[in-house]
Amino acid sequence: MPLPVLLMLSMALLAISIYAVAVARQPGGSRRVYGAALAISTLALILTLTHLLTAPEPVTLTLPLGLPWLGAHFRLDALSAFFLIVVNLGGGVASLFALGYGQHERAPERVLPFFPAFLAGMSLVVLADDAFTFLFAWEFMSLTSWALVMAHHQEPANARAGYLYLVMACFGTLALLLAFGVMAGPNGGYDFATIRAGDMSPGVATAALFLALLGAGSKAGLVPLHVWLPLAHPAAPSHVSALMSGVMTKVAIYGFIRIVFDLVSQPIPWWGGGLVLALGGITAALGVLYALMQHDLKRLLAYHTVENIGIIFIGLGLAIAFQANLMYASAAMALTAALFHVLNHSLFKSLLFLGTGAVLTATGERDMERLGGLIHPMPWTALAFLIGAAAISALPPLNGFVSEWLTFQAILLTPELPQWLLKFLAPAVGALLALSAALAAACFVKAFGITFLGRPRSPAAAQAQETDRYSLAAMFTLAALCLLAGILPGLVVDGLGPVVGLLNGEARLVAQHNQPWLTLAPIVDAKSSYNGLLVLTFMALSGTAAAFLIHRLASNALRRGPAWDCGFPDASPATQYTAGSFAQPIRRVFGSIVFQAREQVTMPPPGNGSPAKLEVKMRDPVWDYAYMPITTAVVAASTRANDLQYLTIRRYLSLVFGALVALLLGMALWR
Repeated sequence: MPLPVLLMLSMALLAISIYAVAVARQPGGSRRVYGAALAISTLALILTLTHLLTAPEPVTLTLPLGLPWLGAHFRLDALSAFFLIVVNLGGGVASLFALGYGQHERAPERVLPFFPAFLAGMSLVVLADDAFTFLFAWEFMSLTSWALVMAHHQEPANARAGYLYLVMACFGTLALLLAFGVMAGPNGGYDFATIRAGDMSPGVATAALFLALLGAGSKAGLVPLHVWLPLAHPAAPSHVSALMSGVMTKVAIYGFIRIVFDLVSQPIPWWGGGLVLALGGITAALGVLYALMQHDLKRLLAYHTVENIGIIFIGLGLAIAFQANLMYASAAMALTAALFHVLNHSLFKSLLFLGTGAVLTATGERDMERLGGLIHPMPWTALAFLIGAAAISALPPLNGFVSEWLTFQAILLTPELPQWLLKFLAPAVGALLALSAALAAACFVKAFGITFLGRPRSPAAAQAQETDRYSLAAMFTLAALCLLAGILPGLVVDGLGPVVGLLNGEARLVAQHNQPWLTLAPIVDAKSSYNGLLVLTFMALSGTAAAFLIHRLASNALRRGPAWDCGFPDASPATQYTAGSFAQPIRRVFGSIVFQAREQVTMPPPGNGSPAKLEVKMRDPVWDYAYMPITTAVVAASTRANDLQYLTIRRYLSLVFGALVALLLGMALWR
């Protein structure tokens, strides 16, 4: 039985966390902890992958823990198995990377005890089968990740990031608590089997959707609930950032899918799908625009997490709309696209964060303006980062292209929807998705070019050295998986079949492994198909032929002439393109509207030798118009409530008496 073994492995991770407290400062302590986490994650990955591929019936287990009348319920089905694969694959690769990266950790005693506990918390969230166990594991996951964000709390920016993360985590948990309360109803059946079998009204289903959007969306980074994410992810150590961005946000997606597609016992209204679809499109477009403006590599990657969460929610919104109209075949396409992108994002975003961690270890810098030229001292890291950049930019034959292509295929099915609002909304969201894909490619041309190409912009970049073999092994494991999922997507689609069938009334895409030449044809060949292996073969053959023709048929005659300096007669790296100058055209097109960007040029008069200055000021409209008013109101209310500390005994007693009378009056009116 895999479920008891998986629970024991989670308990083993918690035991390792306790062991890590004792060995964190000892020589070799970090390698023992990360090695044990790697072994446990690998074993759990094998078990869950086997369970998903064999597609058995769901397995349940109840333990005498938690609430006395409820117990702790656990369940392993196709959905939880798939997300456990994401959790354990990400955890295993991050542990492998940390075998080398962890040797450079400044405060291992602040990281080691919480890393295995964080992995255990994410696994328990996915296995939980009642509201209490789910919320307990959810809070445990949030608190352990908060402790990892605060590992370097001496830096003021990290302390602020940890505080904001904790506030948003509490808000999300409250929303999920209310969602489970609404679904459980007055009878209080809080185990998922009872909720699933209940008879919900349309109002209850709608309320559950809204609360799940708030609770899971705040953890995933859905706009406008994303404000904590670009602060917390960069603050954490790089292997933890890979877990938070590549894995923890997917656990949040799991929570949303479990509530909306499984526990809600009736289809969500079509306009609920339209709401999720619109939020996904806005999140994808704003996320990539935010990322383009960043100079910090980790902040850039964090904002790209926002973009990819939006892409996943586009697929989920389409699936809700299709299911509301009983179009289960089309819903299968949208769900497959969303789940495929869940896997893809966990792969290439973890790869990119690990690559950034290797750069940070080698240079001590993550500001692109102080990097450059790293392709020479760090060629293997540059290659792995380039593969991840191409994958996240949705370039074939890598995996990011396949899931976004499937999302577009689902959008092309929306003219069959009967609601005119969705007929107009879906193409608009498709345009936002296309825009985000194009801007993502531009963003990662900037990220790779400014970081790895050109000349070093600082002594630290000039003295960089290649990272260790453990880190390289972790990065190239993810790079290989990005390539395999891109050239053999039909096998991944077939693996997702049991998950889609569980969520979609047994409707799923047709089996792909029987297609000739491993072609992916989600509907029929005549309508749409993609063959990643053929694309890879064509690219390899055409590239080889071009290289052969250039080297064999080109003239061997020598010509001497002045070297073309490409506009840089001065060898100083200050004459190169910078991250800011690269993003300037896009900032001028979109930034003046989205970010209210303003440029101010200070040009000294003739004869004045002082340098010219270009100052750019941008505002975050989400923070300014959504969160600042709330912050101002909370500060004003707390300042007013501060007067309660200085009341006399008589006034305290009067206040208590008045509150008691108001409470009794409210209860009387309620009855």
